[in-house]
Amino acid sequence: MYDLLVVGAGPYGLSIASHAAAAGLGLRVLGRPMASWRDHMPRGMFLKSEPWASSLSDPGGRLRLETYCAGRGVAARHGEPIPVEMFASYGLWFARNAVPDVDERMAVHVRGRPGGFEVLTDDGEVLRARTVALAVGVMPFVELPAALNGLGPERVSHSSRHADLSRFRGGDVTVIGGGQAALETAALLAEQGTRTRVLARAAGLSWNDVPPAWERPWWRSARAPHSGLGCGWRNWFYAERPGLFHRLPEPTRVRITAGALGPAGAWWVRDRVDRAVELMPGHEVTSAHRSGIGVRLETVDRDGRRARLETGHVIAATGFRARRERLGLLDDELRASLVALSDGAPAIGRGFESSVPGLFMAGLITASAYGPAMRFVHGAGFTADTLVRGVRRRLRTGPGGGRIPAPGGNLRQGEGLRQGSDLGHGTGR
Repeated sequence: MYDLLVVGAGPYGLSIASHAAAAGLGLRVLGRPMASWRDHMPRGMFLKSEPWASSLSDPGGRLRLETYCAGRGVAARHGEPIPVEMFASYGLWFARNAVPDVDERMAVHVRGRPGGFEVLTDDGEVLRARTVALAVGVMPFVELPAALNGLGPERVSHSSRHADLSRFRGGDVTVIGGGQAALETAALLAEQGTRTRVLARAAGLSWNDVPPAWERPWWRSARAPHSGLGCGWRNWFYAERPGLFHRLPEPTRVRITAGALGPAGAWWVRDRVDRAVELMPGHEVTSAHRSGIGVRLETVDRDGRRARLETGHVIAATGFRARRERLGLLDDELRASLVALSDGAPAIGRGFESSVPGLFMAGLITASAYGPAMRFVHGAGFTADTLVRGVRRRLRTGPGGGRIPAPGGNLRQGEGLRQGSDLGHGTGR
């Protein structure tokens, strides 16, 4: 029986595994390393995060992104975005050097058992562990507007489903959304000869500013310090003090997580969008239907005016919503036993442990507990260190996979989950 079984081998899973291995835990890691970055992002994309804020975490800090880049003759400079392909290669290098052999099989089912958990792999083997850490990334939480349901993947897809946009070359695509994924996808489409438009609900698109120089007068730094999520004290708090964020009242955490760091494009993609993409801010899709060329969209603008447009394909860059019921790999009893916050995300307590003793979580699904940094690679360092300490504490007190509180039982929503918290792009981008 393993001490810890990590489900997922992206930036969070690999960082957790590195810290767990260094702590001497009996460890198994399941998943294809950096799969989302390798399989769900088209070539030509860049990290939105700064290179210095995009490293995976090993206890000694020796395997940083800039170290990998330097070894390949590339400078990872502040204000210069890193290609997604290079970041994915960095993650593979990190896995080879910091993590015991990764088992590339997928976990398909997790259930509680006395003394721990059982995890079923995609080839039918059952693995047993005293504790489990779910680092499943963003793919289970894809969010599509209800108006687009039922049209099928040949007409409607999520932006995360495309490793290659060439199938749309010479066609007509409407991208829905106003964030980085929407705008960079639109730029890549237009640059390959696709007629492209962006349709967004907001009255206007938002763009991040060019970051200030790393070296600058002290008084400018004091006014707006650098952080892994951008400049400013508010961003600094989210990025550098997630343990303190966790101490905030639950309604405050949920509200901040929902509204902080809203949709915006990186400064370096703005010119590419402005010169080649048709922009339709202030429009919302009310319904969508099959048409001769693909899809007919019915829209309404902010003044209530209705319109119709025809497009060959719709790409919804509409983000991800981390909800308890979307954790489909969990056994029904295990999933139902998770206490949920008001936004539907699982309640996460001290050491990133869920309300099920011994079941830990990492990444996007913990953002309502530990703040917006958990949406980005930058949050992996705090998570890995804190979670492994939580696992070690659980192993000392006894794993609890077989002691699952019944739904509606004695454990009330949020009870006992906010005391004694430890004091850290994609979608980790």
